[in-house]
Amino acid sequence: MTTGFSSSSVRFADYFVICGLDTESGLEPDELSALCQYVEASRHRDGARGENLGADEGENFEQSPLRRTFKSKVLAHYPDNVEWNPFDQDAVGMLCMPKGLCFRTQRDAEEPQFHTFIITREDGSRSYGFALTFLEEVRSAQICSAMQTLYHMHNAAQYDIIQQAPPTPLHIRPQAPPLAPPERSGPSPSRLQRFNSYDITRDTLYVSKCICLLAPLAFQSACRKVLEQLHRAAISAQPPPLPLESYVYNVLYEVPLPPVGRSLRFSGVYAPVVCQRPGAAELPLFDFPLADVFLLLGADNLLQLFTCALLEIQILLYSQHYQRLMTVAEGITALMFPFQWQHVYVPILPASLMHFLDAPVPYLMGLHANGQQDRSKLELPQEANLCFVDVDNHCVELPEDLPQFPQRGEFLQELTEALQRFNLPPEGSATPIPHRPRPRCHDDKRNGNVGVAALDSALLRENATIARLQALVKKTGISLEKQLDSKEEADDGKDMKLQCDPDEWWTQRLNITVREVFANRFAQMFADYEVFVIQPSQDKEAWFSNRDQMQNFDKASFLSDQPEPSLPFLSRFLETQTFASFIDSKILHHDDEEHAHALRLFDARVDKVRMLNVRTPTLRTEIYQRATHIEEAERAIEARLRKIDHTALHPHLLDMKIGQGRYQPGFFPRLQADVLATGPSSNKWTKRSAPAQWRRRDRQKQHAEHLYLDNDQREKYIQEARNLGTTIRQPKLSNLSPSVIAQTNWKFVEGLLKECRTKTKRMLVEKMGREAVELGHGEGSITGVEENTLIASLCDLLERIWSHGLQVKQGKSALWSHLLHYQESKEKKDTPCTLGPPPGFIQEQERRKSDAGCSLPLLKVSLIQDMRHVQHMGEIKTEVGRARAWVRLSMEKKLLSTHLKLLLSDHELTKKLYKRYAFLRCDDEKEQFLYHLLSFNAVDYFCFTNVFTTIMIPYHAWVIPSKKLGGSMFTANPWVCVSGELAETGVLQLPKNTLDITFECQNLGRLTTVQMGHDNSGLYAKWLVDSVMVRNEITGHAYRFPCGRWLGKGVDDGSLERILVGELLCSETEERLSRTPPMQPSPGMMRRLVAISPNSKPKLNTGQIQEGVGEAINGIVKHFHKPEKERGSLTLLLCGEYGLVWALEQVFLHGFKSPRLFKNIFIWDFLEKAQVCFESAERQQQQDENWLSRARLFCRVMRAINVSPRNIGKDGKFQMLVCLGARDHLLHHWIALLAECPITVQMYEDSALLKDHSLVNSLIRVLQTLQEFNITLEASLIKGIGL
Repeated sequence: MTTGFSSSSVRFADYFVICGLDTESGLEPDELSALCQYVEASRHRDGARGENLGADEGENFEQSPLRRTFKSKVLAHYPDNVEWNPFDQDAVGMLCMPKGLCFRTQRDAEEPQFHTFIITREDGSRSYGFALTFLEEVRSAQICSAMQTLYHMHNAAQYDIIQQAPPTPLHIRPQAPPLAPPERSGPSPSRLQRFNSYDITRDTLYVSKCICLLAPLAFQSACRKVLEQLHRAAISAQPPPLPLESYVYNVLYEVPLPPVGRSLRFSGVYAPVVCQRPGAAELPLFDFPLADVFLLLGADNLLQLFTCALLEIQILLYSQHYQRLMTVAEGITALMFPFQWQHVYVPILPASLMHFLDAPVPYLMGLHANGQQDRSKLELPQEANLCFVDVDNHCVELPEDLPQFPQRGEFLQELTEALQRFNLPPEGSATPIPHRPRPRCHDDKRNGNVGVAALDSALLRENATIARLQALVKKTGISLEKQLDSKEEADDGKDMKLQCDPDEWWTQRLNITVREVFANRFAQMFADYEVFVIQPSQDKEAWFSNRDQMQNFDKASFLSDQPEPSLPFLSRFLETQTFASFIDSKILHHDDEEHAHALRLFDARVDKVRMLNVRTPTLRTEIYQRATHIEEAERAIEARLRKIDHTALHPHLLDMKIGQGRYQPGFFPRLQADVLATGPSSNKWTKRSAPAQWRRRDRQKQHAEHLYLDNDQREKYIQEARNLGTTIRQPKLSNLSPSVIAQTNWKFVEGLLKECRTKTKRMLVEKMGREAVELGHGEGSITGVEENTLIASLCDLLERIWSHGLQVKQGKSALWSHLLHYQESKEKKDTPCTLGPPPGFIQEQERRKSDAGCSLPLLKVSLIQDMRHVQHMGEIKTEVGRARAWVRLSMEKKLLSTHLKLLLSDHELTKKLYKRYAFLRCDDEKEQFLYHLLSFNAVDYFCFTNVFTTIMIPYHAWVIPSKKLGGSMFTANPWVCVSGELAETGVLQLPKNTLDITFECQNLGRLTTVQMGHDNSGLYAKWLVDSVMVRNEITGHAYRFPCGRWLGKGVDDGSLERILVGELLCSETEERLSRTPPMQPSPGMMRRLVAISPNSKPKLNTGQIQEGVGEAINGIVKHFHKPEKERGSLTLLLCGEYGLVWALEQVFLHGFKSPRLFKNIFIWDFLEKAQVCFESAERQQQQDENWLSRARLFCRVMRAINVSPRNIGKDGKFQMLVCLGARDHLLHHWIALLAECPITVQMYEDSALLKDHSLVNSLIRVLQTLQEFNITLEASLIKGIGL
């Protein structure tokens, strides 16, 4: 044991505070709290009566005086002030007694209540408060008389209400029976007796009082013992050994914080107090009982709440007990190690700060329930992205679309087993167990066996087998009972060596077990995170100034290494400020040896995981690895509690005057301020001579070691880089004037605008991909999961913007509620018109106009129509879901900014729904917000089509004939079949005498091909088709499928059916709203050549053909190197413009001998002759087996295509052959066969590419690159082929 302390020690507690009733100022109503209660109560009363109440009725005489709220005051605090932690009187007074003063009589006796609170400063550092609230008899006759007067006024008001109850209006109760005469409905004696609950002549009046310790670290158990012993000494009839001032002085000035990794014992009034502090290699200090959290919520609910905290969803805790609010909040944030909650954190929200729930930022707040307010009656400003936790009722309400925590099942199983080792039910308990359920048995930690010492000797005697064994043992002279008893005594002696209560040791073990399980999860999930950290190339100052534009983590590469089931959670978590601040901290301390304790500790855990992975590879797999540090952590705590490292000075008599320190029993007095004002000058650890700045720096270093708090400079930079939320981590409690509240709301508005700017830029950079990277905007990849995550994040932002400053909340989605109000107002104003087709559908006369040209009839741009589309979607059941679907649809149509601008143009509606300070009523910020959203029109999103895959969608298809030969004489019956990434329509017959069709089917996804043809009936069954157009009537996406070929026997290649590959058109709406042309890749040589001579088919030389093949192959290679969810249409790369089919067609056309007059010869003719040649050689066995096997495959595919029932023509058959060859990796073999075929000599000129061996070998090598890819063909390309 030692009594000396290092120079780096600081004080255990900074202040001792007494709060309560100031008898000099008398009873003062707590105006802010009373106003909140009054407004809440008035919501549930008659609306007409509520409107008639004047401002002077704020006293609210309907409420019993014993149930009203009165203002409490800080009666005294010792010392007056310390430099490193200035005393905030308003904040301390409000958090010590959040409900204000409570009056009770002897009939309502209550036990002392303990609760903890936290004060967060502007720099992010924290100070903890520990408050013990108890009832004390009121001895002031003035206060008792005032309470009696209040009760007389209250009873008179209640009597008047009963006597003069207004009759119910006739128009409300037409069938109601007549009321009894007023004189018969007087107040009953029992009812008035209930009102007369205080009589000064027979009742004793009590008022609440609070004593509090303010400390830099959260030693909750130790502070609770100190306060309880002080209170016991004050109310005890027997005075304590020393005056109360001696014990308070000792705690404030003579008890230091225990050094890191050490334990400390100091003296309380009646018993010693022990506290211990974790070492550098252990998890940070945490002294709240996690057992209470699991009992209150259960493991499943806690994991869901934990997921919400990680994803920065707004969290509101709700309980009648302040300590439960604090325990749950601190427990959740402690389990987030190594990450830190970065936003508003107010575990106990005073009633006067209820307006702060309107904050449109992520928060974690605790709201006190008054015991009379049902959850259904609790009106919250926003619930679309809110996690509501009813702590007392074991209930957690989650937001929609919450992803599951990775490996949730295995994680829950490990948690369940950990809780069961401590006899805790994993499902929780509605009534928390007051005493810790410590197991009596001894666990030897091997296969769950119970040691012999744990067996009850009484049970042994009742067991017949054991009795016989015991009789045999007695013959040897050994008593089994003595052995068991000695073992139990040894165990008891071992337990007695622990310098703490058994309950405390049980709590410490449970806490560290659960925390190690959670910490291990993050160490496994982020074991290789350092590989993906992007260190800045410039100096720190430049990095700070450009922080918003910099990417500091390779998210796409990290996600590509993760198991598929983990992606929904991880992709959202990587976008949070929690994760960004963690990576910022990593970069800031890259060259700093003394970087943050949490980061250093986590990196050490990660190193161990990686070392283990070298021997047993488990990273990037779904193999679940359990925690391995539990026993080591338990041993470290046990060692500190068995041998106390430091003992503080004992309390002693102070230099007090005669008579000081004697007080009346039963009352906690105001202490002697003169002896508590300053500490001893001889204690070196107080560091009185050090400058204030060094004391502050040292104190923050102590915080950083075990509270992992940022220092001033880091906090400043991180706040500048990620300002939203961090500047208002806790509302200022010292000044609640309207100007301060307005300033706070203005910060919210600025923060929302900045967040909108950041999100839109991030989404555009990710969507633009490679071109954005070339412009220096960061990484150039975005997966489908990531895009979905970013859009969901945008939806959350819109909900928070629409919830800010809401007058009256209606429904869980503020955005959808506003849209419904707008829809209702517009439908009332619009006069009913003649019945016609729904907006957006083309009428018959409009259809005929489209016959001759390529222009599409415009879809009607209508906000109301888009709402109706969403309302008709039966798959969506909630308001939040409808709002998100509407946002996704508007983004896909590139109308989000336009629709919201139209919605907000109804100024009367906006004024009706929103308060003056709301974001939507700040004109300049609103305009900038809409401008940022307008930038989404620069890119194409399919966020509606790709998410709602099962809905029914109307489509409209047009067949556009050639302008020269319009097909007016066409007599056959045409048909179309539309295919997309998700489904296919089947054959759709076009109606007679029309060239278009409207049909409804399940969502096809992005359209890829159209199969069209006719039945070859009638006198003129030849049709020259320019193109086919198909439009999604909900999203407005139009696709053009170019054709430019004949369909008919005896014309062109004789095809009655063609497969057309489509391309998405830039909508006319988009062109009208944004003149920016659609983004396209830079044209290659092929595109430039065609652009020069569009009306003629240019003859390409061998270099140009090689380049064309190379571009086509490169497109396919790039397709497969992209993440699967990012890949586009493979059909377009194979059969589209300048695709692989076109490129190989140029190869076969080069040097093809000119056909005779009036006769067309196609590539398919050459291939059929080559087939005959190969079959002849096969019969004659003129080649080796390798050549013959390749030739057999070629002939087999040719025969299968020729016998297909489809009338796709010769060019269509060539396209099918190329697709099948690419799928089966045979193209390079077939090129080699055809180059050596005798038919090639006959049908090609000497300069042909197929006769140049070096060019053919080069072509073969290029085609061989396709062998490593698994090419899956769309069903429409190979329909009818039996291979």
